[in-house]
Amino acid sequence: MSDSRGQQTSDQPPQDDGGRPGQPPERGGGLLMGRPFGVPVYVTPSWFVIAALITWVFGGQLDNVLPELGGARYLVAFSFAVAFYGSVLIHELAHTLVALRYRLGVRRIQLQFFGGVSEIENEAETPWREFWLAFVGPLLSLVLGGLCYLATRAVDLSTVPGVLLTGLMVSNLVVAAFNLLPGLPLDGGRMLRAVVWAISGRPMAGTVAAAWVGRALAVAVLIGLPLVSAARDVERTGTDTLVDAVLAAVLAAIIWNGAGGSLRNARLKEALPGLRLRDLARRVVEVTADTPLGEALRRAREAQAGAVVVVDGRGEPIAIVRESAVRAVPEHRRPWVAVGPLARDLEPGLRLSADLAGEDLLRAVQATPAGEYLVVEADGRVFGVAALTDIEQRLTAAVTGR
Repeated sequence: MSDSRGQQTSDQPPQDDGGRPGQPPERGGGLLMGRPFGVPVYVTPSWFVIAALITWVFGGQLDNVLPELGGARYLVAFSFAVAFYGSVLIHELAHTLVALRYRLGVRRIQLQFFGGVSEIENEAETPWREFWLAFVGPLLSLVLGGLCYLATRAVDLSTVPGVLLTGLMVSNLVVAAFNLLPGLPLDGGRMLRAVVWAISGRPMAGTVAAAWVGRALAVAVLIGLPLVSAARDVERTGTDTLVDAVLAAVLAAIIWNGAGGSLRNARLKEALPGLRLRDLARRVVEVTADTPLGEALRRAREAQAGAVVVVDGRGEPIAIVRESAVRAVPEHRRPWVAVGPLARDLEPGLRLSADLAGEDLLRAVQATPAGEYLVVEADGRVFGVAALTDIEQRLTAAVTGR
């Protein structure tokens, strides 16, 4: 499943924070649990919600199977929740190991409400690698389900170990089957994407096909899951029906949004090579810091320029007048306000080469957040000013197709 940098593979739809080894964790990453193979693993706060839900539901079922446990059944149920998410982690580590083998880079693994997410930084280079990278997760879940089945043959199913192993067997098989559904952002969707890519020779064609299948799956989950639950249990209460409907709606929304996100990210990746700073730069006028704002704007209108740069006595650019600061000055005061206090000094990261394009351009902008950047030629001459809003609008148009 894709994000702006590359892919996400998961046993659930992604919900795009952690950090890379040697870097501070990003906000929203959750609780750092460890770094297997050098990849940080985070447990988000939403995991505790689903763990509590599993404990409550499974604990209630244990009362029918092992009534002698009493209140201890909830401790057993919580143990199942932890063990189940341990198997989810193994699923994600399978994706991670293959990604590391292909040198794609893995940003982090997150365990969250509906499962896990492996955030892979780069796209696979071939359809076969894409297919294997996606398939290895469900394959490991199938293997875990099979191992749990073999283990149940050696224990009494009416005991705590038997109940736990049976639950883990079923849950891993469900995880594998769910992820093999052929729609993005599920692993099966990425497998479908790889197949269409191999046949058509175009990664984008595969993404479009798998994304629309993913949206169809979302609709099927929204409508079908409550109907299946009702057909299986005719004695369901109104509360049970409501819970099923809410869970189906949440899961359908995540799948729908994940499919749409995969499609948007694919369009972004396709459009990035055509994003050139030289094409986005605005013409500038150069003024000294004591120039009244009204006069600077008049010169800009005459020159059909879209930005104002402050220069020193030698004519060297030292600052860029911020568009947001200009808008904050009432028109009647502009003849009396100098441009100097409205400008941002030119830090090193605010000078960008006019030859920047694609991902290099995005990395440069992300490294030094600002509203405007001075665009310069290789010899240091001023080419223009690039506004962040112009870059964002160009990307939005590429992603939405408008």
